[in-house]
Amino acid sequence: MPVLRTLALPSMPSAVSGTTADVFAALARLADRGSGGALATAGRLAGALVSPLATPLAPDDYLGLIDPLLSARHPAGRVVAVRPECAGAATLEIRPGRGWAGHRAGQYLPVGVEIDGVRHWRTYSITSPPEAPGRTLTITVKEDPGGRVSPHLVYRTRPSTVLRLGPAQGEFTLPEDPLPPRILMVTAGSGITPVAGMLRTLARRRFPGPAPDVVLLHSAPGPDEFLFRAELADLSARLPWLSIEARYTRATGRLVPEHMSVLCPDWYERETWACGPDGLLDALQRHWAAAGADERLRVERFRPTPTPSADTDVPGGRVRFEHSGIEADASASVPLLETGQAAGVAMPYGCRRGICFGCLVPLVQGRVRDLRTGELHGGPGELIQTCVNGAAGPLTLAL
Repeated sequence: MPVLRTLALPSMPSAVSGTTADVFAALARLADRGSGGALATAGRLAGALVSPLATPLAPDDYLGLIDPLLSARHPAGRVVAVRPECAGAATLEIRPGRGWAGHRAGQYLPVGVEIDGVRHWRTYSITSPPEAPGRTLTITVKEDPGGRVSPHLVYRTRPSTVLRLGPAQGEFTLPEDPLPPRILMVTAGSGITPVAGMLRTLARRRFPGPAPDVVLLHSAPGPDEFLFRAELADLSARLPWLSIEARYTRATGRLVPEHMSVLCPDWYERETWACGPDGLLDALQRHWAAAGADERLRVERFRPTPTPSADTDVPGGRVRFEHSGIEADASASVPLLETGQAAGVAMPYGCRRGICFGCLVPLVQGRVRDLRTGELHGGPGELIQTCVNGAAGPLTLAL
């Protein structure tokens, strides 16, 4: 983690010191306004002020001390509203700060939550459209009764809480124009959350030609557990191109692929997005493959980030940390983050799970191996997640 160092400044006349304090107070008030323009202006002004003083820390580190939303290097957002949804769920409306780069409908968001002084990282689907008014975004969190983070977000998070934000991620998104003429969405439980972001996005669009015909099939234990049920019913009533079928498992059992021919007879001809429990998604993939329609099916799975594998058959290599001059032997199965820390290199890091992107380091030369997938990659200048990549031969990192 970055270490906060005390910066010793020469004494200044009281008038200058007072003026400086007034300027920083004004910057903090400007940041509190929360709009994109205000944050950007505050960031530029504060950056100009602190740049001459920003050694050994970067100017962005000082901006984050003024207000976390001013930091572009460590993006953050402030909770502006918490709205209860169905039982055990809540929607958090968040105003992102200066470092937020936006998202596409259907993507998910790494969120860093401080609980008892420890930051925990989790990912949640973004449920708001990309062009949401007021430059806010929303995530909808369903409580895991045995969890630590989700109950905290649902029941104990209050407006004004600051959360760390990672970059929006995921390819479970709608294509750019043209949209498919017929779309099927199959969801269960909290799997409705990324699809809700897609439907809200489509509902705001003005289609130059015919709108796509969209069918949503959703499974929930009962009506009270159907996230966004009232809003989606209203959309279905207003939008002739959207139809919704709900299946409640306590009354009629689980949604299974064999129901498709009744609920959506042309399912095999539709471009399909599905999100929910692994059992449902596995069954859908088998069903689509059997019909020769597997290329039309896209799935999104909710699962913990896999831990690095211990594959010892792939050779590691010698790692050189360019700026510090330190070199160390790296095992192929050990994250570069751990290799660097063991060698005494001041490595940036955050979640250690491949979620927050706080460990990014430029690769100067060489190749790395993703310990989650086994994929080999790397090129000069590529930003490497050191917490989930190991050495695949000799390499140099810009640290």
